Amino acid sequence: MAGEEAPNRRRGPGRPRAERVSGAVLDAVVVLVAERGLGALTMDAVAARAGVSKPAMYRRWPTKQDLVIAAAESRIGPLTVPDLGDFRAELHAVLTARMEAYRQPGVARLLAGVIGSSAEAEAEPAAYRAYTARVTSETRHILERAVARGEIAPEVDVATTTTLIAAPLLFRTIAEHEAPDQALVDTVTELVARAVAGPR
Repeated sequence: MAGEEAPNRRRGPGRPRAERVSGAVLDAVVVLVAERGLGALTMDAVAARAGVSKPAMYRRWPTKQDLVIAAAESRIGPLTVPDLGDFRAELHAVLTARMEAYRQPGVARLLAGVIGSSAEAEAEPAAYRAYTARVTSETRHILERAVARGEIAPEVDVATTTTLIAAPLLFRTIAEHEAPDQALVDTVTELVARAVAGPR
């Protein structure tokens, strides 16, 4: 009837536009780095591959560094492991999740690019440290939880142990050019658990 408000139209299926744009851009970064390396990655190339405008990209990621870190975090971001009541089980869950992330297409070269770009003269170290802190936050959490349960010696250096846990899968992926597998996850889990075990 005239004068009545039109009923609300239901939103069609799919993600909101902003989310679609972000997803297209970050997917384009991963594909371009995998195909051509980080040196060939430009805002123009990403915009063309993703089918979005450069202004839309710059509003979200003002620099190439922001874009590369965001792309890495879209594939290897923070994770959550529930309290399983057992440090080995929780550590195994973290490492398994990372193994699966590193085995995704294009991720090995993207990781190498992130690490390489962090050493460039114009890099902003704080941004990389913040990303690393987010990615390793659950590892620190399960270590602290294990200390509270008495599974880990209280004098264990949580920061150093977090690095120790993260390093093997990264080194296998980037330096050895091999995909990490379940055998590596199992071995690292056992070695770390033995190294930090509290008194029996």
